[in-house]
Amino acid sequence: MKLASPEKIARYRELGHWQDKSLYQMFADVAAAAPDQEALVDPINRAEVDGAEMQRLSWAECRLRADAMAAGLLQHGVRPGDIVLVQAPNISELVLFYLACARIGAVVSPAPVQYGAHELNGIIDSLGPRACCGVALADGNPVAALSVAAERGIDGFTLGQLNADPHSEELAGTAHPDADDCFTICWTSGTTGTPKGVPRSHNHWFAQGPAMYHGLGMGTGDRMLSPFPFINMAAIGGSLMGWLMGGGTLILHHPFDLAVFLRQVAQEKPNVTLLPPAVLNLLLKDPKLSAMVDFSGLSAVGSGSAPLSPWMVREWQERGVPVVNIFGSNEGAALLTSPTDVPDPEIRATSFPRFGQVEGQWTNPISQVMETRLVAPATGETVTGPGEVGELYIRGPNVFEGYWRMTEEESRELGLFDPDGYFRTGDLFEIAADDPSLMRFVARAKDIIIRGGMNVSMEEVDGLLADHPDLVEAATFPVADEILGERIGVAVVPRPGQTPDLDAITDHLKTKGLAVFKLPEVMVVKSTLPRNAMNKVLRHLLAEETD
Repeated sequence: MKLASPEKIARYRELGHWQDKSLYQMFADVAAAAPDQEALVDPINRAEVDGAEMQRLSWAECRLRADAMAAGLLQHGVRPGDIVLVQAPNISELVLFYLACARIGAVVSPAPVQYGAHELNGIIDSLGPRACCGVALADGNPVAALSVAAERGIDGFTLGQLNADPHSEELAGTAHPDADDCFTICWTSGTTGTPKGVPRSHNHWFAQGPAMYHGLGMGTGDRMLSPFPFINMAAIGGSLMGWLMGGGTLILHHPFDLAVFLRQVAQEKPNVTLLPPAVLNLLLKDPKLSAMVDFSGLSAVGSGSAPLSPWMVREWQERGVPVVNIFGSNEGAALLTSPTDVPDPEIRATSFPRFGQVEGQWTNPISQVMETRLVAPATGETVTGPGEVGELYIRGPNVFEGYWRMTEEESRELGLFDPDGYFRTGDLFEIAADDPSLMRFVARAKDIIIRGGMNVSMEEVDGLLADHPDLVEAATFPVADEILGERIGVAVVPRPGQTPDLDAITDHLKTKGLAVFKLPEVMVVKSTLPRNAMNKVLRHLLAEETD
């Protein structure tokens, strides 16, 4: 399944931005070069995650097991181009599953472990997957994807069941996929209230990989501790691609547990890691926690998903640990502010490079392929002056072609791309007044809450509350939180004579199968919801009431 037009494929291949090798072939080359080197390490608390024993695998062992899983997929009837939905925590088998699918040309569509029946049914309706794959958790219960698959008559199996002969004739006779074929369909929440699929080819990921690898200053053989779930850009574009590019060691962590994370830093001695800003803030504010581990072995920490505090970035730099500011998206945004390009930690905390603009010269090679443009929402004109605000547009070989099963007409109606092929991100930035080569994030135009790095669509939750029998209406809004960045609040307008409480609200949403991390944690009661002249709820006013 090709995603780009023949003309686009030819152009990017001629420029050297895209190549012939699949992701599996890239992996096989690394495995052949350093077969005995440690490659993949499970979470140290794996027994608490899925009841299995922690594994440490060499590159040769990774290849053997990935091939065994690929043969197992073929035995289960999965063929090139088939879509397989997978739901699993960060365990070694999940990483190997990606490689197995890359070997036979299957398409991976990962879902967060937190997703329940509501989200999964919507994804399955859109995907039409050939199969669903998952794990049984430590409590003995399977992940929701396996239960939903059974209910819907879809072939379902665990990652552990994919263990066939890695030298089988069927696998040997299966051609490697074309690098321009679709490899993943990740999911993102936006203003529509429903997840949207983001298809990406092997070549999209190859073009994206250098952004994080070079932005974090990674090198050959580096050890990366990866706490972000393998479901989207941070883990696939950052951790997986960084691992393959450097041929080092990938250390897995999931679900996030600070005590376990600190033990891994002490025991595994990673060179680089990724952490949300709230955790970096917490470590600085709790001297007992930060004193537990020597962080001096970290050459860089990547952070994003929420604005970084200049104080936090400065404090970590003074401790010898530079923080790299990251603004990324499944669609292909890849803005990284490294200490090499922006040495001042306080400027780095609030600024991003305007890649593709003549004002800046950047060490990250992603700057040579990804172009940015800021466009005034009101006029559609490109803004270039200091202090001017515009919506971020991006273009390049790492940027996707459009959402899953969205027609060209639908894309045009939504204005996803401009006539020059730039994707409109919906995020507003301001050109820095003191340095026009930099820009600063202003606001998210999309109505999402980022709770602990996970996107929550406010309209999705609103829609599920619309039929609550005790409510006239309801609107969700973000509540600031020191640990998670944001939590979910809900403002309700009760029906006359009704006095709903927060438990009743969350119980109603649970009956819909909504993921637990999307449930409101704060409630305010209103006689009416504040709205503007266009009848849009002014969520920021609701948020201000909880400050």
